[in-house]
Amino acid sequence: MKDFTQGSIPRHIVTMALPIFFGMIFQTAYFLVDLYFVAQLGGDAVAGVGATGNLQFIIMALTQVLSVGTMVLISYASGRKDRDDANAVFHQSLLMSGVCMLITLAVGMLWGDVYTQTLAANAATAAAAHDYFVAFLPALALQFALASMGAALRGTGVAKPTMIVQVASVVLNAILAPVLIAGWGTGKPLGVFGAGLASAISFAAAVVMMLLYFRKLEHFVEFDAAKLRFDWSVWKRILKVGLSAGGEFALMFVSMGIIYLIIRDAGAEAQAGFGIGGRVMQALFIPSMAVAFATAPVAGQNIGAGNIQRAKQTLFVGLAMETAVMIVLTVIAQVEGDTLVALFSRDAAVIAVGAGFLHIISLNFVAQGVIFTLSNMFQSLGNTLPAMLSSGIRVLSFAIPGWWLHNQPGFELRKLWYLSVATVTLQMFISAGLMVREWRKAAVRIARTAPSTVPDPAAA
Repeated sequence: MKDFTQGSIPRHIVTMALPIFFGMIFQTAYFLVDLYFVAQLGGDAVAGVGATGNLQFIIMALTQVLSVGTMVLISYASGRKDRDDANAVFHQSLLMSGVCMLITLAVGMLWGDVYTQTLAANAATAAAAHDYFVAFLPALALQFALASMGAALRGTGVAKPTMIVQVASVVLNAILAPVLIAGWGTGKPLGVFGAGLASAISFAAAVVMMLLYFRKLEHFVEFDAAKLRFDWSVWKRILKVGLSAGGEFALMFVSMGIIYLIIRDAGAEAQAGFGIGGRVMQALFIPSMAVAFATAPVAGQNIGAGNIQRAKQTLFVGLAMETAVMIVLTVIAQVEGDTLVALFSRDAAVIAVGAGFLHIISLNFVAQGVIFTLSNMFQSLGNTLPAMLSSGIRVLSFAIPGWWLHNQPGFELRKLWYLSVATVTLQMFISAGLMVREWRKAAVRIARTAPSTVPDPAAA
């Protein structure tokens, strides 16, 4: 465990953010490797994988429930130096991940075809989406276990083991992708099915490696099968913090689904261009998200220890870092957007859509960075409902005008992207206002309690 209640806050954030950054780089490589080889199969294949890949947002929403709840409660326990509570939260989180994995597999097998056919622009895209989904479903399920274990380590201030596991699993995926997708060395290309299969195998390997780490090397939170006994009181604590955070990510899924429905009539090229542009944007966001993710455990440990001023300083340092990072990323997207999209497609129509998306959407990068930081600070305060509320307002303010716009004569995709910029800016101001209110409440709550006996803020 790393103690964030003492020492330089900027140094703590940077120390935490760096392994998160490199881990996310390699995590994103999962999708970029698949996307590169799938792109060689044509626009329909890219559109099919992109439409199916949108499911990643709903899985991320569900894993956020586990991840945020686990990370926040363990960061509080770490701040209080309460090892028993940290282990209780960890083992209940593992049980929850097992239940979620089974539900994901069952729902995917029953309703996967309905989902892929609904979003696909044509029959070829629907077929590609189906093939990819069938193979990728186990990878979706395994993400719950990875989220639980990674969050436990992040709560204790440890990020390097997760990064190492991510690197190893991505290397495995990079080796398997050309073999399974293009048939290198085997002469039996599996196409988009191979892309999903490569990811599924790599995720399974990552889960095994993480379990071995907790079994052999971790000491503050240790895996002990005897402790895997249901405890509803701990489940309630995890859900109280995590549900709203999951709802925030679920709203991102809804927003992405709305965009796919709106642009469906524009054809597979539009869906493929948006899919590539979206993946490139996610890759660009990695350093910003690493900083935001690092602020939560640093602030969480200090809140758990009753040091509200250090937690507040963490917020300001995080916002300053986020703004600087996002300004740089905005310039990159504006200057090199076409080049970045062209790495994944040679189709001029696809490149035009993807590059146009990046050029416009990058105008809200700074606002998005502020939102990332504030969302993570809401987590550290033990109340993620404000972040979900601001996301909900953003989705409504985008979905209703967006649907109206696409039914108007002369509709162009760029109008949709400009609408997105406006609604993200609105969300930033709403989140900032809610943060001021939430911070005042937290300061009053912690001031009433002696630092040596600070209770779990999530249980308040």
